This record gives sequence, C-alpha cells and structure tokens, in this order.
Amino acid sequence: MTDVDQSAPAGPRLKAVGARGRLGRLGEIRHLGLVAALVLLAIVGLVTRPENFATSSNLVSILALASTIGVITVGSTFVIIGGGIDLSVGALMALASVWATTLATQAYGPVVMIVCAVLVGTGAGLLNGFLIAYGRMVPFIATLAMMVAARGLAQRMSNQRTQLVQPDNSLIVDLSTTRVLGLPLLVYMFALVVLVGWLVLNRTTFGRRTYAVGGNPEAARLAGIDVRRHTLLLYALSGLCCGIAAVLIMARTTTGSSTHGDLYELDAIAAVIIGGTLLSGGKGTIIGSILGLLIFTVITNLFILNGLNTADQLVAKGAIIVAAVLLQRRSLKSPI
Repeated sequence: MTDVDQSAPAGPRLKAVGARGRLGRLGEIRHLGLVAALVLLAIVGLVTRPENFATSSNLVSILALASTIGVITVGSTFVIIGGGIDLSVGALMALASVWATTLATQAYGPVVMIVCAVLVGTGAGLLNGFLIAYGRMVPFIATLAMMVAARGLAQRMSNQRTQLVQPDNSLIVDLSTTRVLGLPLLVYMFALVVLVGWLVLNRTTFGRRTYAVGGNPEAARLAGIDVRRHTLLLYALSGLCCGIAAVLIMARTTTGSSTHGDLYELDAIAAVIIGGTLLSGGKGTIIGSILGLLIFTVITNLFILNGLNTADQLVAKGAIIVAAVLLQRRSLKSPI
C-alpha cells in the first residue's frame, strides 16, 4: 500500500518512507535507462538505415505496431503487479478477432463487432480469473490451458481461414486509415488506454490494492481486501485489453484470424519485465512497461530494415529478457 500508518512508531514509519523512497529512485533510474536505450537504438537506426528509419511512414509503422501489443501490455502490467501471469493474451486477441469477423456478427454492423470483441476478451479473462481465484489453479497452468483452448476455438470458428472485414464495416478499417495530426486513430486509442491504465494504477483504490495483493496477499487479506475478487477483476481487465487489441488488429489488417497475436504474450511479458515490474508482483509501472515495449518494437523494426534473420531477432530478444531479469535481481539486492 502507498500510505504509511501514522499511528506506527517513528522508527518503522521512517523505514517505510525510506523503502518507498528507494523504490521510487530505482524506478526513476530505470526509466532514464530505458529512455537512453531508446535513444541508442534510434542512433543505430540513423547510422545503419538513415534513408528509411527516420521517415514519417516508418515512425508511424512503429507506433501502429506498438499500439496493438501495447494495449495488451497494459493489461499484463496489472496482472503481473498483482502477482499473477497471463499466457493467454495473444490467443484471446485472436479469438476475439475471429468471433467479431464472422459473417453472422458482421451482419449487425461495426459497433456490434467492436462490442463483441470486447465482450469475448473480457469474458475469457473472467474465466481465467475465476479458475485462478476461486478454482485455486496456478495462474501459469490456468492461462496456459486458456491459451491452447482459445487458439483452438478460433481455428474451429474460422475453419482455419482468414476472415475479411466486409466493406460495409469500413468504420473499423478507418481506425487505421484515418489520421489526425499525421497519426492513425488507433495510436490515439492506444494512448487513451495507457492514460486510463496509469490513472487507475496510480490514482485509485484499485491500483493501491493491486500493489498490496501482489506484494503480500495474506497481509492484503488481513487488511480487509477481498483478494480473490480482486484477482478475478485483474484477469477480467487483462481480457478487456485483449478485446480492445483485437479491434486494433482488425483495423490494421482488415481481417480476423486464428493466427493473430502469435507470441504476443511473450512480447507483452518481456516488455513488462524490461520496464521494471517484478515477476513476483508488488512493484511496477505502466510507463516502464510502455518504454520496454517501444524498445522491443524498435529492435524489431531495425531487424526488418536491415534485412536480418528473424531467428537472430528472437535470439536478441531472449538475451535482452535474460539481461533485464538479472539486472532486476541485482537492483533488489542493492543497498541503495
């Protein structure tokens, strides 16, 4: 929790304030380090591909790609800070996109398609949360099962075919093609999700409870927090973000497909870890997660521009994840 008990003796109060101050300084240092890494990657891009990297079209492409994974990353940040893990986010996005682009759903128009995607994602997230909070399942196992089941259901519904967004539902495609101040609308949707996520995590009781549940579930329970209900809501929030991401991927690709979101769960979790969120829960920030995501997205862009092998890209990402975890463990042991 963020508030320090004023009735406690002066010594414990000072220790609590000092601990919180150290965490805040570590967070600020990490954010500066992530910004520096982004600047370094930009310099690499300008040196290796000056004619392509700094163009407006390439920068918009980076932001558009980051938007889809970014919305999922916001939901994953909440779940991991709350002490959980969600491996099903990519599959849930695929399922939501397929369900929203069936001919039966498209017959009702774009608004119903958007609502359908959001409801499917949220409903699947609620099921995850129920299995974990009330079914006492380990989050890794529950969400792994959901990942497999959701991907299989998406394949069955689409008959393993790509479903096109019909011309009558061009409102969804407009989210990607319509630009305001040079940026597509989906980038603004992503920014709105990030803003709302930051406000909820840092300015509401829900956010404080998320940190409390992730930091020490038993202490949170003794403090009067319904840990099971809160866990259920965290996974529902993650599912909601998957539904929104499904709308964005439909806008970008004009399709719904069971192959959408492949390995997105790994990208989202990696971005959260690089951003400084503890895998054990109780500590993390939305801003750090988004900076981590942008680093991953720019790396992907640089590999594409330089024509490097996809396998090498995966190796580089894996090395970055390992380095981030080792740095995280070292910072936790630091007496600073």
